[in-house]
Amino acid sequence: MFDIQEELKKLPGKPGVYIMHDDRDTIIYVGKAINLKNRVRQYFQNSRNLGVKKEQMVQQIARFEYIITDSELEALVLECNLIKEHRPKYNTMLKDDKSYPFIKVTVNEEYPRVLLARQMKKDKGKYFGPYTSLGAVKDSMELLRKLYHVRTCNRNLPKDIGKERPCLYYHIKQCKAPCQGYISQEEYREQIDSVLDFLNGNYKKLLKELEEKMLAASEELRFEDAAECRDLMQSIQKIGERQKITGSQGEDKDVIALASDEEDAVAQVFFIRDGKMIGRDHFYLKIAADTAPEQVLLNFVKQFYAGTPFVPKELMLQLEIDEIPVLEEWLSKKRGQKVYIRVPKKGTKEKLVELAAQNARMVLSQDREKMKREEGRTIGALKEIGELLGLEGISRVESYDISNISGYESVGSMVVYEKGKPKRNDYRKFKIKSVKGPDDYASMEEVLSRRFRRGIQEQQSEENGGFSVFPDLILMDGGKGQVHIAQKVLLDMGLEIPVCGMVKDDNHRTRGLYYQDREIPISHTSEGFQLITRIQDEVHRFAIEYHRLLRSKGQIHSILDDIEGIGPTRRKALMKYFKSIEAIREATMEELKAAPSMNSQAARKVYEFFRA
Repeated sequence: MFDIQEELKKLPGKPGVYIMHDDRDTIIYVGKAINLKNRVRQYFQNSRNLGVKKEQMVQQIARFEYIITDSELEALVLECNLIKEHRPKYNTMLKDDKSYPFIKVTVNEEYPRVLLARQMKKDKGKYFGPYTSLGAVKDSMELLRKLYHVRTCNRNLPKDIGKERPCLYYHIKQCKAPCQGYISQEEYREQIDSVLDFLNGNYKKLLKELEEKMLAASEELRFEDAAECRDLMQSIQKIGERQKITGSQGEDKDVIALASDEEDAVAQVFFIRDGKMIGRDHFYLKIAADTAPEQVLLNFVKQFYAGTPFVPKELMLQLEIDEIPVLEEWLSKKRGQKVYIRVPKKGTKEKLVELAAQNARMVLSQDREKMKREEGRTIGALKEIGELLGLEGISRVESYDISNISGYESVGSMVVYEKGKPKRNDYRKFKIKSVKGPDDYASMEEVLSRRFRRGIQEQQSEENGGFSVFPDLILMDGGKGQVHIAQKVLLDMGLEIPVCGMVKDDNHRTRGLYYQDREIPISHTSEGFQLITRIQDEVHRFAIEYHRLLRSKGQIHSILDDIEGIGPTRRKALMKYFKSIEAIREATMEELKAAPSMNSQAARKVYEFFRA
């Protein structure tokens, strides 16, 4: 369980983004903070005054997570990216497609311009940003005009040289008027190179010059000139907070870094899509004490990309690993185009990798106890159950339930837990075909028979259709009767799988386990008991939701839809002729053939369907 008060104590006093989840693990709110510890704690203080909407949101928070950044500016851009990606319910003020400005240099032109752009397009221009302060961008563009005299007009140069008079910027000495040929293309290109150098972050020399001018103006009592220099310096400093969270290339990248100790490691992955960081995930790894970090990272990359459907164009790794050429070839085949693996050594890419490593270290240090608790809730709980039953090596557990309304259209459900966690891809649903009325025992026998008969068929044909893997333990939602039904099915099929029942008290609460014809008590405070309760709740939920889905779609009478060759016309004709599913189930071949719209082939399919 996620203990909010305990997790609040672990929050760092650093800038970052916090992400609120509800009990369905849906992201309901994303926010940024200068200090995560102070900001997130405010939501859960009794004295808070958040307003009605935020109060409603807080009541729905089941857990939260966070991503630390190096500055509030980075947190702001990351917050925007995550909100656009996940569209959280309570981020109403940020759900629009608000964009942050870029500075664009049209380097593809003979006389390049410096422009403000709202979007980064796939043209030949060079983009810088995005930036969160529009005012700072405009001030910086004004500064660039003053310092380097670059043009901002839309004139087609050199084609339009000399056709019109120079604009106002020439007269106020902020442009050298290339439109009049007053500056050569070579000289103008030198000015543009200086602009690119500045936008790439090489502005220390310029700041020093402005500071000297400011001090000199102040000493000479030219306070307006000094204030102008001061304001320009502040704008440069704001624009200089380069974004590691958003790149200017618009490509797909994964950033991967590790944190490890003697036996545990955490791999942190930042997902950058179309140049924007849209999310992250971390993965816990069990390692041997003498395993080198480079080997751990190599193993993680292999396992992660073997199981993920999407491969980005570039992987940015924290450490140099072996087999890079082979991995690039493998990943390129998966992606369908060239994939690059790089280990950044400097610049914003290296800082982004270090940010991932910093988050990984924080997860490892703060979640150590959580990891141990989670292991106790899952693998540890299975071990407890195994010790109670005298079984070893339990990994896969299956549980079954029947749902109906007074026996009307019964359905069965199968849920699967592996290593103490639900494996939802292996869940299965069953429509009961052979049982009339509220007979749960007979319905359960049908479900189990169909499940294991199909599993045997798949094993014999070497088909991996989802039923071929058998459980290490079957948990029946009931006592002696349910257990004996399951044992009978397994015996008839020649299978040896332990079957355990969950015995309930008069209040329908589990009081013990029924195994090998005896009741075994179990402590209500144990992790094993808590796992059994979660499995019970899950199998009930899955069965009831399936039954409700059938009713809500008006398909409660549509078991005939499952029969090949029986379409809407024949289904209606059968129901009109026989009046009920039960009558169709009991009909002979001759009776079925006598129904309107039916022929021998269709009659045989209906007859065999209800007797399969």
